[in-house]
Amino acid sequence: MVRAKSHLVGTAFVAFGFAVAMMGTTLPTPLYPLYNRAFNLAPVLTPVIFATYALGVVATLLFFGYLSDEIGRRPVMLAALGLSAASAVTFLFARGLAALLVGRVLSGLSAGIASGTATAWLVDLAGRRGKQHATLLAVAANIGGLALGPLVAGLLAGLAPAPLRLPFVADLALLAPALLGVLVAPQPLALPQPHIALRMQSMRVPPEVSDIFPPAATVGVCAFAVAGVFSAVAPEFLGNELGDKSAVRAGLLVFLFFAMATAGQLTVNRIPKRLGLALGCVVLLVGLALLAAALAARSAALLFLSAAVSGLGEGLPVGFGLGAINEKVGDKRGETDSAYFVLLYCGVALPVVGVGFVALAVGMVTAGLLFCGLVGLCVLGVLYTLRRRSA
Repeated sequence: MVRAKSHLVGTAFVAFGFAVAMMGTTLPTPLYPLYNRAFNLAPVLTPVIFATYALGVVATLLFFGYLSDEIGRRPVMLAALGLSAASAVTFLFARGLAALLVGRVLSGLSAGIASGTATAWLVDLAGRRGKQHATLLAVAANIGGLALGPLVAGLLAGLAPAPLRLPFVADLALLAPALLGVLVAPQPLALPQPHIALRMQSMRVPPEVSDIFPPAATVGVCAFAVAGVFSAVAPEFLGNELGDKSAVRAGLLVFLFFAMATAGQLTVNRIPKRLGLALGCVVLLVGLALLAAALAARSAALLFLSAAVSGLGEGLPVGFGLGAINEKVGDKRGETDSAYFVLLYCGVALPVVGVGFVALAVGMVTAGLLFCGLVGLCVLGVLYTLRRRSA
């Protein structure tokens, strides 16, 4: 009973630390238009700044995704929170583009370390019988933290003084208890003698998940691409195309997307597993259609509606995909989860930058419509594959 209670408290501490780390990665989202005006930056730089975060995530997952399997979850998670604090300090004292890029790289390193490590730690604490619930909690903490970032930053930037400083002061205040919680959380995983040997992570899929990994990763990449567009481009569209420069409404837009993505995670256990990925594909397709309609009509109402539906369409396939992978994977859970997130964060970086540069040539609306069409075709391909497999 005492051990079970200790694991329950530890689960809460790890989930809180995970959520705070991820919150720090989306704090700048509603602030990008403010940074553009304060530092006289071109709007096209917003996707580039955002992409440096995603590239930092990918680099960290490639070189350190396996590390928590070898030296333990706690020291790696402490490093993730430390990098998150360093990112917040960099943004707090930012005076130009260079600081923004450095801050985003640091937050990317933090997210990359935290994603695989915290997910694996939560599954460790749950034991074999609780794998599915632990995975659900991990994805909810991940996306829930992403949702809180723009909400907190947007409200503080729009309703309080020092809009480019106060959000990061609040972030540092939350990181202090997160660090303490990770320090006392138990580590049930038995580890070999700790050692560190820097190597690039293998991207080979373990045999036990070779059937589910490809469709889960593909639709996950598409879902994260949509998340990247809403995080980096949607606030700019709201301000430049619709004339709404409110940091509060920009934050609410991105919060709505990630809040609905979190809601999607909470419904995963209520939907039959055999239908999960397919249903996620259908909802994501509806969200993309609404986003295309919002762009074509230049409608703020449709933009917010598309954020809600697309968020749900992001949460469902990622939750089902990661749950299916963790249910089957063996001892290399941290490494496998990190490989999954490597692919997903590539989906964040490359399309967002592409949309930004295509927008220079043909305009933001046309670039957004092309994005919706291409991602929609990829999701349709996954849906077709799943239907053939089911048949």
